[in-house]
Amino acid sequence: MPRDEILLIRVLPHGPAVRVRRTSDDGVVPVTAVLEVDRRAGTPREHDGGFPPPLMFAEGATDAEVLAALEPHARDDRMVAGLMRSKGQR
Repeated sequence: MPRDEILLIRVLPHGPAVRVRRTSDDGVVPVTAVLEVDRRAGTPREHDGGFPPPLMFAEGATDAEVLAALEPHARDDRMVAGLMRSKGQR
């Protein structure tokens, strides 16, 4: 995955990576991004390709705007756990 697609990554102590990933092409407006948890992070399967199911979706005029919408959720462990539970990922 190209590094410029990742707007934020936060690796949890037990291994998974919480990230905000831009899903729209560079330079396209509106910018779209998703909040996702990659439970394969730090394992050999991390590089197998594919994306985990999105927990949240945001759309805005810039990368900064979508990051501002998703970052508070990405930094809150309780919020991430609740989103995973509600989406059947936990």
